[in-house]
Amino acid sequence: MSRTLFISDLHLDPARPDITRALAGFLQNQTTCDTLYVLGDLFEAWIGDDDDAPLAAEVAALFRNFSAAGPALYFMRGNRDFLLGDDWCARAAGTLLPDPSVVDIHGTPVLLMHGDSLCTGDAEYMAFRTQARDPQWQAQVLARPLAERRALAAQLRAMSKEANSNKAEDIMDVTPAEVEREMLEHGVSTLIHGHTHRPAWHQLTSGERWVLGDWDTHGWYLEITSGGFKLHKFVI
Repeated sequence: MSRTLFISDLHLDPARPDITRALAGFLQNQTTCDTLYVLGDLFEAWIGDDDDAPLAAEVAALFRNFSAAGPALYFMRGNRDFLLGDDWCARAAGTLLPDPSVVDIHGTPVLLMHGDSLCTGDAEYMAFRTQARDPQWQAQVLARPLAERRALAAQLRAMSKEANSNKAEDIMDVTPAEVEREMLEHGVSTLIHGHTHRPAWHQLTSGERWVLGDWDTHGWYLEITSGGFKLHKFVI
């Protein structure tokens, strides 16, 4: 039976080795799937593909071993790891997808996104997102020494945490009209994304929206087979 899996928002970090161990166990148990999509925020922060931190090499090896068993592997950038590039994905034996992407899942076109671009009510974040995805800005950041980039990443995480603590919950969720617009623009009736940390299934006028969960005390993954969709949860 054909199986396609989706995960996102693991926020891998040296301070949370339990989540890295959970990913290792997950990958070891899912080598019979056909394809795995990682829809952003695999890492809590990403300072560039030249990062020499042990975690970067460890995680690449985990995915490389997983892919060697047969499954196809795809990555997408998130709001935390927006500097993720083709070089690291190649070392992990995967392919980097643009956000958004439409892929064929068992004969049906499905829209894949990280999900942060759908949160248009958060004007402050949307302004930062535009800057952070500007090629010139990224080139300037990547030209800095690794130590400076690590300090910048820590600063951005602290600023984000402080800013989010003062925002209303609905502002940090997706904007329904933007969801409908994206699905209509891409001609799909199914959308899968992460980012909001609100795992759920939503029935829409234009189809359905599946939201992946973040990995913390529990891990989450979406499974699609010929029998349909199923959102799984497991203890970390």
